[in-house]
Parts: sequence; structure tokens; C-alpha cells
Amino acid sequence: MSAPPLWCSRLALSDFRNHKATDLRLEAHAVCLFGPNGAGKTNLLEALTTLGPGRSLRGAVVTDLARADGLETRARLWSVSATLVGEEQSLTVGAGLDRTAEGGVKKIARIDGRNATTGDLATAARMLWVTPSMDRLFVGPAGDRRRFFDRLVMARAPGHGPAAVAYERAQRERQRLLSDDRGADPAWLSALEDTLATQGAKMASARAATLRLLQSSVAAAPEGAFPKAIVALEGPLETAALQGESIEIMAETARRALRDSRGLDAKAGRTLFGPHRSDLIVRHGPKEMPAALCSTGEQKALLLGLILAQARALAADPAGGAALILIDEAAAHLDADRRAALYDTLAGLPGQAWLTGTDKELFEAFGAQAQRFEVRDGKAVAADAL
Repeated sequence: MSAPPLWCSRLALSDFRNHKATDLRLEAHAVCLFGPNGAGKTNLLEALTTLGPGRSLRGAVVTDLARADGLETRARLWSVSATLVGEEQSLTVGAGLDRTAEGGVKKIARIDGRNATTGDLATAARMLWVTPSMDRLFVGPAGDRRRFFDRLVMARAPGHGPAAVAYERAQRERQRLLSDDRGADPAWLSALEDTLATQGAKMASARAATLRLLQSSVAAAPEGAFPKAIVALEGPLETAALQGESIEIMAETARRALRDSRGLDAKAGRTLFGPHRSDLIVRHGPKEMPAALCSTGEQKALLLGLILAQARALAADPAGGAALILIDEAAAHLDADRRAALYDTLAGLPGQAWLTGTDKELFEAFGAQAQRFEVRDGKAVAADAL
């Protein structure tokens, strides 16, 4: 691996979910969190993901992350802070809910005390995660797979997030104009379509570059407990990008398509062309079978294999870096052999792994390569202190 290591040496939460005040001091080894359902294990993983770009692990709005006790009528302010350690430096990354001058609330993020942009967070706090809600990723709607893959893209291309935000904003405004019975200003429509075309081409290019690296990482991985996935992107702009088309030519193609489809889009009530309609196609390589037709256990193994392959790709990519790997309910659908293979693979990656499970025994295969915490009622206690 060419990337320096990345690990969290401290994670502190205040009024976050069911954690009133939790402060974990950590070593570079994997972090295993065990305890009963509802104890607050996943909340610790979610707290980490608030330090990255975009929404957190559960996709919740920021006000829903605050601890509730039934007494507070206003949104409670919460905060999360982590010290992330690399080979030559450490950064303190923080996020929280703060009040605005107008009396509202907003999320804030800082790195070493300075306000941080989405790009700053994407670089400082690279993270990949798997949760039980992703178990139906391959049989659910295409939008779920797009969001999953775009997370992988943002881990190596920080500009992907802002491009997607600008694209979605322009898309909503264009559709509003097309739905206006009074008619739309052609010049304003053209300006919005220029934004859609430019940002959409950038998104497709970043997706294509990430896909190539992911495919190479999957191909280079040894045969083992996690079946190799065949992955592809379905979408006209992504196809063009994979064929080597430039961003400028893709943008011009998109402009023409958007201009020509104004009438159809107005009738349909949605934009019919663009990267917001693309899909991630996944097949079980050894079985040559669509992932959607595989068993639940096979789908879980495919998903974990993709996350591990992306972690290896990021570590080997000069434009990427090591990433924290968060696996909620790590033992779900995995037999003992696959669990042991997962732990061996995680131990060989430069990014620290965080895992949750109901029982301490689920993590025995880690041996001395992990630190264990029991989580109960929003409190975490080191297992060796019990």
C-alpha cells in the first residue's frame, strides 16, 4: 500500500443521539463495539460520518441527530470531534449543530479550529461504510446504487460532491421553469442547462475514473471469501467518459439533449436525460449472475468485497489515500470463515476499521489486533476495564 495510515485516536460526542457525553481514547488497531440492540453502537459510527461531506451514515437531517429527553422544545445542540492521525500529522475534525443569528440552527464543520469546506472534509476524513440498510442495495431502486457509488467517488474526488449539489440545484430550477404555465425565459433555461451539462459531465468523468480504479482493484484481488464483482455504469455520459470522451464534448452533448427534450421534460415533470438517471450494475463474477438474483449472504459478501476493493484502490491512488472503514453489524449474513477473512483483510489495510456487533465473541478472530468496547445506554466502556 502506498498510502500512509489513517486512524482515529480520539472520538468525543456531546448530546449526539443517545450519547450525552462519550469520549473514546483509541489506538491504531481496529475498533470493535459490542452490546445489545439500541445501545448506541451505530450512533458512534454515525457520529464519525458527520465529519465527512454530505449526510451522515443514516442520511438523517442534522436536527434529528440531537439527543432527545422529552424536555427540550428547541433543537438541542450537538457536537462531534475526532483526532485523525496520519503518518506525519494529526488533524482535529469537528462538526456540530449551532444556532444562527436569526435563531435557527445550522451544521458547522471545522478542521483544527478553522471552518472547513466539503472538499476539506472529503480529503481529511475519507470514510467508506456498510450498514444493514444496504443489504437490499442490489434489488432496490437505482437511486440507492447511485448514492452508494457517489460516496465511493467522493472519497477520491472531493469536487464530485459540489458538482452534484450544483447539478441538483439547477435541475430543480429548470423543472420549475418548465412547469410554469406562463412559459419560461429561453435565456434562463439555456443558462440552467449549461450548468446541468457542465456539472453533469464532471460527475460522469469522476464516476468513470473511480469505476476504472475499482475494476482494477477487484481484478487484482486474490480469490477468497468475497466473490469478485463485475461492475459497470449504465448511463450515456458515463459510457462516453469510459470511452475517453472529453468533459467539453460530453457537456455539449448534454446541452443538445436537454434543449431538445424541454417539451418531453415538461410533460413528464422530470428531467429525462442526465447522470441523475444512471445506474451501477453489479454481477457476481464467479457465477456470472446479476447481484439482484444472488442470495442475501452472497449480496452481503459482494458488497463487502466492493468496499474492500475501493479501500485498496484509494490507498494505491496518488489522488486518494487511506480511508476509515465502518461496518455496522459486521457479522450479519457472514459465517465464521468469512468473518475471519474479513478481519484479516481489514488488518492489512492502512485505514482503521470500526465494526459493531451484538456479542464480544464475534470479534475473536481479530485477536490482539483490535480494541473492544462494550456499549450500553449511550455509554462505551473498554472491554478490558469491565
